[in-house]
Amino acid sequence: MRKAMITVTAVATAAVFALAGCSDSASRGGDTGSSDAAAGFEEGSVIGVALPDKTSENWTIAGEIFTESLTEAGYEPNVQYAGSTSPVPDQQAQISAMIQDGAKVIVIGANDAKQLGAQVAEARDQGVTIIAYDRLISDTENVDYYVAFNNFKVGQEQGQALLDGLAAKFPDQDTYNIELIAGAATDPNASVFFNGAMDVLQPKIDDGTLVVVSGQTTFEQVQTAEWDPAEAQTRMDTVLQGSYQGDTNINGILSPNDTLARAAIQSVSTAAKGPIVVTGQDSEAASIPLIMSGEQYMTIYKDTRKLIAQTIDMINALAAGDEAETNAEEDNGSIEVPTFYLDPVVVTADNAVEVYADNETLAPLTQQ
Repeated sequence: MRKAMITVTAVATAAVFALAGCSDSASRGGDTGSSDAAAGFEEGSVIGVALPDKTSENWTIAGEIFTESLTEAGYEPNVQYAGSTSPVPDQQAQISAMIQDGAKVIVIGANDAKQLGAQVAEARDQGVTIIAYDRLISDTENVDYYVAFNNFKVGQEQGQALLDGLAAKFPDQDTYNIELIAGAATDPNASVFFNGAMDVLQPKIDDGTLVVVSGQTTFEQVQTAEWDPAEAQTRMDTVLQGSYQGDTNINGILSPNDTLARAAIQSVSTAAKGPIVVTGQDSEAASIPLIMSGEQYMTIYKDTRKLIAQTIDMINALAAGDEAETNAEEDNGSIEVPTFYLDPVVVTADNAVEVYADNETLAPLTQQ
């Protein structure tokens, strides 16, 4: 059996435990022009998994789980990561190689969701089924399925948590100074997280409860290229220096994930403008002690095991010649992609012990 091409860290091995799932059955929507599902494919078939560069802990974890789970299910996994230097051409070449390798299904966590049109078209021509994983592939008809957590809901939960945290930390205040951080424009989830959060926060900005002192309120103004924490910290340093002089303090920061949350915390700490309420996502090990101490208010627990298990269920259905189970549809700019959404779990210091009880890596961190 061909060996899966993947590099993981010891931390990734230990952190394999995370994420909450839900489902109710719905038939696959519309004809997206995919290959005939009734044909199925045999045990031992190659399944490609193309993941982005390792910008966060959950991607590192995903590679190892995919390799183990696909092997246990009787397939031959080919799991690859895009390199950090030239991730887009790397991923394009990897997907094309998987097609030539005879992959029956290719699962894609896109590095840039708008740059894979030629590759997924090639896959369609060769009868390969494409499953977009965690990030929806944009502006193409050649995507068969999408599996992810409900990312608009993630954003809504982050926005509400920011409001809840501000009210709890600053009970004597009626208004709060906040700043906004978003992820990379090349990641379609980044704008979904941001839009979900602003669905909750914009009314409070409009009525004056929340004040974005810098005035930077659009996604384009607050996005972070490549989800780079150094860039987020540099931007926040500049915002604090320019907008928070003298006695003007910052009360909260909307951060889309834990890595950028820690960068924001460092920036505020350096400027001596805290304490603040900061949101996050991904339940990264480095953020759990910060949540327990109150330095980071919350995170989102998205169990990679459950997301991958749902992906494997979809692959098994396709192997049997059936359609994969879905419970929603998502517009990618060209078609309504049949989608399976799982639900995220909000974690604060109040429920972290309970939520992480079965996670041998994160549970001990709640006791520190």
